[in-house]
Amino acid sequence: MIRRVFLAATAVSAAMSFATMASAEDLTVGANIGNVPWEFQDDSGAFVGFEVDLAMEIGKRLGRDVKIENIPFNGLFSAVQSGRIDMAMSSITITQKRLAEVSFAQPYYDSDQSLTVTAASGLKGLGDMSGKVIGVDTGSTGDMWTTENQAANGFADIRRFEGLAPAMLDLGNGRIDGYISDIPALQYYVKDKPEFAVVERIPTGEQYSMMFAKDAPLAQEVSDILTALKEEGFVAATHKKWFGADPDASTSTATVMDMPKLK
Repeated sequence: MIRRVFLAATAVSAAMSFATMASAEDLTVGANIGNVPWEFQDDSGAFVGFEVDLAMEIGKRLGRDVKIENIPFNGLFSAVQSGRIDMAMSSITITQKRLAEVSFAQPYYDSDQSLTVTAASGLKGLGDMSGKVIGVDTGSTGDMWTTENQAANGFADIRRFEGLAPAMLDLGNGRIDGYISDIPALQYYVKDKPEFAVVERIPTGEQYSMMFAKDAPLAQEVSDILTALKEEGFVAATHKKWFGADPDASTSTATVMDMPKLK
C-alpha cells in the first residue's frame, strides 16, 4: 500500500514537473489587441496582424509555442520588466528613454505620427486644432508628442485612451476633435471608412520593434531571427500582405539593422 501511494505521488510529481516545463517553453507575448493592422481580432476571434505573423514565425524558429496576452499598451512595460511576459509588441517605438529601462530587438518598421479627424469637421491639419480636444493612446509616442506640443498648438485638452477603437469611437461621436497616433495604423483603419480622414503626417522618425526586459538574452536571439527573416524576404512579404505594397528598400522593414543601444 505504501509503495503504491509513493509511486502514485511520484507519477503526479513527474506530471506536474512536465507541465511546468512545457509551460516554461511557451513564448509569452504581450500585445495591446485592437491595434490594427499590427495585432487585432478577426471575425472568428483569432489574433491576427503584421506583428502577430512575425511573433508566430519567431516562436516557430525558437521551437516555442506562442501565447499572446492582451495587455493595455501602458502595461506592457511593467509586464516585460516583471517577467510576466517574455516579449511585448504593439507598434512600440524605440526611444532612448525606454532603452534605459528595457531592451529592443532590431527595428522592423519606420513610422511617424498622424492627425485623424472626421471628414465632416472641415479640419485640415494641426493649424486648425487650437482650442480643440485631442485623443491619444495612453503612454504612447503620440501621447508624448501631444503633451510636449500642447502649448505650441493650443490644444484645449488631451484625452487618453487604451487603443485605437475607443479613441475612434469618441472621435466619431464628437467627444474629441482629433486623434494623434501612428500613421500606418490610421491609414489602414480609415481606408474603408470615408467618414474619417488622416489629414496630416507628423514627422517623428520612429522605428518599431519588439521589447524585452533589460539585457534579456532573448532580445539578441529575436534580433538574429529578424535578420534571417529580412534576408529571406519574410518581413517584406508580411508587409505586402498587410499594407498591399512592398516596403521601401531603405527602410528597417527591408534592411538588416543593429540592435538599438543606449547612447
